[in-house]
Amino acid sequence: MSNSLPPVALSLIGIGTGNPDHLTRQAIAAMNAADLLLLPHKGDDKAELAALRQSLCDAVLQQPGALIAGFDMPERRSQGDDYLNQVDEWHAAITLRWQAAIAQALESGLAPRAGNGVLQVALLVWGDPSLYDSTLRIAARMQPAPVQVKVIAGITSMQALTAAHAIAVNDIGQPFTVTTGRQLREQGWPAGVDTLVVMLDGQCSFNSLPAEQTRGVHIWWGAYLGMAQQCLEHGPLAEAAERIVATRAAARAQHGWIMDIYLLRRTPGDQPPTQSSAG
Repeated sequence: MSNSLPPVALSLIGIGTGNPDHLTRQAIAAMNAADLLLLPHKGDDKAELAALRQSLCDAVLQQPGALIAGFDMPERRSQGDDYLNQVDEWHAAITLRWQAAIAQALESGLAPRAGNGVLQVALLVWGDPSLYDSTLRIAARMQPAPVQVKVIAGITSMQALTAAHAIAVNDIGQPFTVTTGRQLREQGWPAGVDTLVVMLDGQCSFNSLPAEQTRGVHIWWGAYLGMAQQCLEHGPLAEAAERIVATRAAARAQHGWIMDIYLLRRTPGDQPPTQSSAG
């Protein structure tokens, strides 16, 4: 954006997993207060995702005036082993797309409705903007910086998963770790915890764990949580892994996209043996 544009206040609204019932009253109020709602498009094979965001807007917007504008999400470079650089480049490209969409909306005649002249811009974020989501980091790149960034908390996929399976996320008095599929593949099971919540895993990374780390492990898996196409599987990992891989592949082929998450838990008695230092 150029400095000639009006100041922007940015609301990052957690929308849960796509079910309108996941929207809080605060989220609905923020959506209705926006001058501009930005909806990302991720290609024809993910058109259903854009349609879900649009359906949320249709369900809760109560007054005319807000402009709903789409922008095309850039693809992240996946070649090479410089993962952090890839993500940095991708975030920079997304920032430019946001700024271009705001500028285009203003050129088409959009003006702030508030008397203070600040343009109220909202982005709908799956789950919650604080949990394995980079919207806040992307917002920090905007130039000029927003005069305000407001976060509206949403139901996370972790909450939706444990609710769907009617389980607690942790055992009594015990910690748990939230991690990613990439970390699970590269680092294995983290030391000192018996419960893992694994997000952003497109490769069913539970299959990459060595056998000694999965002894006695139970898995609770879910996809499209809270939506009509919700899929759930659970059981001992040794028995459920094959079912989950097959169910996931079929669902992704049917819908063109998938969002899934799983929880792994082992009992303290099933800890892998430690290496003895005795000679």
